[in-house]
Amino acid sequence: MSARRDRILAEIGVRPRWRLRDRATPAARPAPTPDPASLAPAARTGDGPELELDDRAARIARMDWPGLKTAVATCEACGLCRTRTNTVFGVGDERAEWVIVGEAPGAEEDARGEPFVGQAGRLLESMLAAVALRRGENVYIANVLKCRPPGNRNPEPFEVAQCSPHLVRQIELIRPKVILAMGRAAAQLLLNTDASIASLRGRLFRYQGVTTIVTYHPAYLLRNLPDKSKAWEDLCFARATMKDLKAAAAPQS
Repeated sequence: MSARRDRILAEIGVRPRWRLRDRATPAARPAPTPDPASLAPAARTGDGPELELDDRAARIARMDWPGLKTAVATCEACGLCRTRTNTVFGVGDERAEWVIVGEAPGAEEDARGEPFVGQAGRLLESMLAAVALRRGENVYIANVLKCRPPGNRNPEPFEVAQCSPHLVRQIELIRPKVILAMGRAAAQLLLNTDASIASLRGRLFRYQGVTTIVTYHPAYLLRNLPDKSKAWEDLCFARATMKDLKAAAAPQS
Protein backbone atom coordinates (compact mmCIF):
# COMPACT_ATOMS: atom_id res chain seq x y z
CA MET A 1 0.00 0.00 0.00
CA SER A 2 1.35 3.42 -0.97
CA ALA A 3 2.20 6.16 1.47
CA ARG A 4 -0.57 8.28 -0.08
CA ARG A 5 -3.15 5.55 0.57
CA ASP A 6 -1.88 5.27 4.15
CA ARG A 7 -2.43 8.99 4.65
CA ILE A 8 -5.95 8.78 3.23
CA LEU A 9 -6.90 5.87 5.47
CA ALA A 10 -5.46 7.63 8.48
CA GLU A 11 -7.56 10.67 7.62
CA ILE A 12 -10.81 8.70 7.54
CA GLY A 13 -9.85 6.99 10.78
CA VAL A 14 -9.46 3.40 9.57
CA ARG A 15 -7.04 1.18 11.49
CA PRO A 16 -5.75 -1.40 10.86
CA ARG A 17 -5.36 -0.67 7.16
CA TRP A 18 -6.36 -3.39 4.75
CA ARG A 19 -5.20 -3.95 1.22
CA LEU A 20 -7.76 -4.22 -1.54
CA ARG A 21 -7.93 -7.74 -2.87
CA ASP A 22 -8.72 -8.96 -6.35
CA ARG A 23 -12.06 -10.29 -5.20
CA ALA A 24 -14.29 -9.56 -2.25
CA THR A 25 -13.09 -11.55 0.76
CA PRO A 26 -16.48 -12.13 2.42
CA ALA A 27 -18.89 -13.97 0.18
CA ALA A 28 -22.05 -11.92 -0.15
CA ARG A 29 -25.03 -13.64 1.39
CA PRO A 30 -27.81 -14.32 -1.10
CA ALA A 31 -30.41 -11.61 -0.98
CA PRO A 32 -33.81 -11.51 -2.57
CA THR A 33 -34.10 -9.31 -5.63
CA PRO A 34 -36.83 -6.78 -5.00
CA ASP A 35 -39.66 -6.86 -7.49
CA PRO A 36 -39.24 -3.74 -9.65
CA ALA A 37 -42.97 -3.18 -9.42
CA SER A 38 -42.67 -2.89 -5.66
CA LEU A 39 -40.15 -0.06 -6.05
CA ALA A 40 -42.53 2.12 -8.03
CA PRO A 41 -45.21 4.26 -6.40
CA ALA A 42 -48.17 2.12 -5.45
CA ALA A 43 -51.10 2.11 -7.82
CA ARG A 44 -53.90 4.36 -6.66
CA THR A 45 -57.52 4.80 -7.57
CA GLY A 46 -59.86 7.73 -7.43
CA ASP A 47 -59.37 11.43 -7.98
CA GLY A 48 -57.43 14.00 -6.01
CA PRO A 49 -53.88 14.35 -4.68
CA GLU A 50 -52.97 10.64 -4.89
CA LEU A 51 -53.82 10.42 -8.59
CA GLU A 52 -52.01 13.71 -9.16
CA LEU A 53 -48.88 12.23 -7.54
CA ASP A 54 -48.99 9.28 -9.96
CA ASP A 55 -49.40 11.62 -12.93
CA ARG A 56 -46.50 13.76 -11.74
CA ALA A 57 -44.21 10.73 -11.32
CA ALA A 58 -45.10 9.61 -14.84
CA ARG A 59 -44.22 13.04 -16.23
CA ILE A 60 -40.88 13.05 -14.43
CA ALA A 61 -40.13 9.56 -15.75
CA ARG A 62 -40.19 10.94 -19.32
CA MET A 63 -37.85 13.90 -18.69
CA ASP A 64 -34.40 14.37 -20.15
CA TRP A 65 -31.56 15.99 -18.17
CA PRO A 66 -32.46 19.64 -18.92
CA GLY A 67 -36.13 19.05 -18.15
CA LEU A 68 -35.32 17.21 -14.94
CA LYS A 69 -32.99 19.94 -13.72
CA THR A 70 -35.64 22.57 -14.40
CA ALA A 71 -38.28 20.49 -12.62
CA VAL A 72 -36.13 20.22 -9.48
CA ALA A 73 -35.13 23.89 -9.51
CA THR A 74 -38.77 25.00 -9.69
CA CYS A 75 -40.34 22.25 -7.58
CA GLU A 76 -43.07 23.27 -5.12
CA ALA A 77 -44.49 19.81 -4.49
CA CYS A 78 -43.98 19.91 -0.72
CA GLY A 79 -43.45 22.45 2.04
CA LEU A 80 -39.65 22.27 1.82
CA CYS A 81 -39.81 24.71 -1.08
CA ARG A 82 -40.71 27.44 1.42
CA THR A 83 -37.65 26.95 3.64
CA ARG A 84 -34.88 26.07 1.17
CA THR A 85 -32.18 28.42 -0.02
CA ASN A 86 -31.26 26.29 -3.03
CA THR A 87 -32.36 23.01 -4.47
CA VAL A 88 -29.59 20.39 -4.53
CA PHE A 89 -29.94 18.46 -7.76
CA GLY A 90 -26.82 16.32 -7.82
CA VAL A 91 -23.31 16.52 -9.20
CA GLY A 92 -20.89 14.44 -11.18
CA ASP A 93 -20.46 12.41 -14.33
CA GLU A 94 -23.86 11.86 -15.97
CA ARG A 95 -22.55 8.62 -17.51
CA ALA A 96 -20.86 7.40 -14.36
CA GLU A 97 -20.45 3.75 -13.44
CA TRP A 98 -20.91 4.70 -9.78
CA VAL A 99 -23.90 6.47 -8.25
CA ILE A 100 -23.77 7.49 -4.59
CA VAL A 101 -27.11 8.22 -2.93
CA GLY A 102 -27.40 10.09 0.34
CA GLU A 103 -30.35 11.28 2.38
CA ALA A 104 -30.97 15.02 2.18
CA PRO A 105 -29.03 18.30 1.98
CA GLY A 106 -27.67 19.87 5.14
CA ALA A 107 -27.07 23.53 5.86
CA GLU A 108 -23.94 23.86 3.72
CA GLU A 109 -25.48 21.89 0.86
CA ASP A 110 -28.54 24.13 1.00
CA ALA A 111 -26.35 27.23 0.89
CA ARG A 112 -24.21 26.03 -2.03
CA GLY A 113 -26.69 23.93 -3.99
CA GLU A 114 -24.33 20.93 -4.08
CA PRO A 115 -24.56 17.57 -2.27
CA PHE A 116 -22.04 16.28 0.25
CA VAL A 117 -20.06 19.42 1.04
CA GLY A 118 -18.77 20.49 4.42
CA GLN A 119 -17.33 18.02 6.92
CA ALA A 120 -19.39 15.05 5.72
CA GLY A 121 -18.45 15.82 2.13
CA ARG A 122 -14.75 15.93 2.96
CA LEU A 123 -15.03 12.56 4.66
CA LEU A 124 -16.84 11.14 1.62
CA GLU A 125 -14.09 12.38 -0.68
CA SER A 126 -11.46 10.74 1.53
CA MET A 127 -13.44 7.50 1.52
CA LEU A 128 -13.68 7.55 -2.27
CA ALA A 129 -9.99 8.32 -2.65
CA ALA A 130 -9.14 5.32 -0.48
CA VAL A 131 -10.61 3.05 -3.18
CA ALA A 132 -9.18 5.03 -6.10
CA LEU A 133 -12.35 6.99 -6.86
CA ARG A 134 -12.73 10.73 -7.19
CA ARG A 135 -15.65 13.11 -6.98
CA GLY A 136 -16.81 14.06 -10.47
CA GLU A 137 -14.82 11.35 -12.25
CA ASN A 138 -16.96 8.29 -13.08
CA VAL A 139 -18.99 9.10 -9.94
CA TYR A 140 -22.38 10.79 -9.63
CA ILE A 141 -23.63 11.98 -6.22
CA ALA A 142 -27.26 12.70 -5.36
CA ASN A 143 -29.70 12.68 -2.46
CA VAL A 144 -33.15 11.24 -1.91
CA LEU A 145 -34.43 14.77 -1.14
CA LYS A 146 -33.39 17.75 -3.21
CA CYS A 147 -34.29 20.31 -0.50
CA ARG A 148 -33.03 20.60 3.06
CA PRO A 149 -35.45 19.60 5.84
CA PRO A 150 -35.48 22.37 8.48
CA GLY A 151 -33.02 21.71 11.27
CA ASN A 152 -31.68 18.68 9.36
CA ARG A 153 -34.58 16.60 10.66
CA ASN A 154 -35.34 13.22 9.09
CA PRO A 155 -37.26 13.30 5.80
CA GLU A 156 -41.01 12.83 6.16
CA PRO A 157 -42.77 10.12 4.10
CA PHE A 158 -44.74 12.65 2.05
CA GLU A 159 -41.56 14.55 1.19
CA VAL A 160 -39.84 11.35 0.06
CA ALA A 161 -42.87 10.36 -2.04
CA GLN A 162 -42.89 13.75 -3.76
CA CYS A 163 -39.14 13.98 -4.35
CA SER A 164 -38.07 10.40 -5.05
CA PRO A 165 -39.24 10.37 -8.70
CA HIS A 166 -36.43 12.84 -9.42
CA LEU A 167 -33.81 10.41 -8.06
CA VAL A 168 -35.44 7.49 -9.85
CA ARG A 169 -35.14 9.35 -13.15
CA GLN A 170 -31.54 10.37 -12.46
CA ILE A 171 -30.59 6.71 -12.03
CA GLU A 172 -32.47 5.75 -15.18
CA LEU A 173 -30.63 8.38 -17.20
CA ILE A 174 -27.18 7.55 -15.80
CA ARG A 175 -27.52 3.74 -16.00
CA PRO A 176 -24.66 3.06 -13.57
CA LYS A 177 -23.08 -0.28 -12.82
CA VAL A 178 -23.14 0.11 -9.02
CA ILE A 179 -25.24 2.18 -6.62
CA LEU A 180 -23.84 2.88 -3.17
CA ALA A 181 -26.74 3.69 -0.85
CA MET A 182 -25.44 5.70 2.09
CA GLY A 183 -27.68 5.78 5.11
CA ARG A 184 -31.13 4.63 6.12
CA ALA A 185 -33.24 6.89 3.89
CA ALA A 186 -31.40 5.87 0.72
CA ALA A 187 -31.47 2.17 1.57
CA GLN A 188 -35.15 2.19 2.53
CA LEU A 189 -36.18 3.95 -0.66
CA LEU A 190 -34.08 1.97 -3.12
CA LEU A 191 -34.64 -1.45 -1.53
CA ASN A 192 -38.22 -0.90 -0.34
CA THR A 193 -37.33 -2.08 3.15
CA ASP A 194 -37.31 -0.88 6.74
CA ALA A 195 -34.36 -3.10 7.68
CA SER A 196 -31.38 -1.63 9.54
CA ILE A 197 -28.15 -0.64 7.81
CA ALA A 198 -26.31 -3.23 9.90
CA SER A 199 -28.48 -6.03 8.53
CA LEU A 200 -28.10 -4.87 4.90
CA ARG A 201 -24.33 -4.45 4.82
CA GLY A 202 -22.17 -6.94 2.94
CA ARG A 203 -24.98 -8.03 0.63
CA LEU A 204 -25.77 -7.43 -3.02
CA PHE A 205 -29.17 -6.06 -3.99
CA ARG A 206 -30.66 -4.92 -7.28
CA TYR A 207 -32.45 -1.68 -8.04
CA GLN A 208 -33.69 -1.10 -11.59
CA GLY A 209 -31.33 -3.91 -12.56
CA VAL A 210 -28.35 -2.12 -10.99
CA THR A 211 -26.20 -3.78 -8.34
CA THR A 212 -26.78 -1.90 -5.08
CA ILE A 213 -24.67 -1.94 -1.92
CA VAL A 214 -25.57 -0.37 1.43
CA THR A 215 -23.26 1.42 3.83
CA TYR A 216 -23.30 4.12 6.49
CA HIS A 217 -23.76 7.81 5.73
CA PRO A 218 -20.64 9.96 6.28
CA ALA A 219 -22.56 12.22 8.69
CA TYR A 220 -23.33 9.15 10.80
CA LEU A 221 -19.68 8.13 10.74
CA LEU A 222 -18.65 11.52 12.08
CA ARG A 223 -20.79 10.80 15.15
CA ASN A 224 -19.90 7.10 15.42
CA LEU A 225 -16.17 6.80 14.80
CA PRO A 226 -15.86 3.03 15.50
CA ASP A 227 -18.07 2.28 12.48
CA LYS A 228 -15.58 3.88 10.08
CA SER A 229 -13.82 0.54 9.75
CA LYS A 230 -17.12 -1.08 8.76
CA ALA A 231 -17.66 1.56 6.09
CA TRP A 232 -14.16 0.86 4.78
CA GLU A 233 -15.06 -2.84 4.50
CA ASP A 234 -18.17 -1.85 2.54
CA LEU A 235 -16.11 0.25 0.15
CA CYS A 236 -13.70 -2.62 -0.44
CA PHE A 237 -16.67 -4.89 -1.07
CA ALA A 238 -18.15 -2.40 -3.54
CA ARG A 239 -14.84 -1.97 -5.36
CA ALA A 240 -14.37 -5.73 -5.67
CA THR A 241 -17.97 -6.09 -6.86
CA MET A 242 -17.37 -3.53 -9.61
CA LYS A 243 -14.27 -5.41 -10.70
CA ASP A 244 -16.25 -8.64 -10.89
CA LEU A 245 -19.02 -6.96 -12.90
CA LYS A 246 -16.54 -5.64 -15.42
CA ALA A 247 -14.80 -8.99 -15.69
CA ALA A 248 -18.13 -10.72 -16.32
CA ALA A 249 -19.02 -8.21 -19.03
CA ALA A 250 -15.64 -8.38 -20.81
CA PRO A 251 -15.52 -10.30 -24.12
CA GLN A 252 -14.19 -13.78 -23.71
CA SER A 253 -11.05 -14.50 -25.71
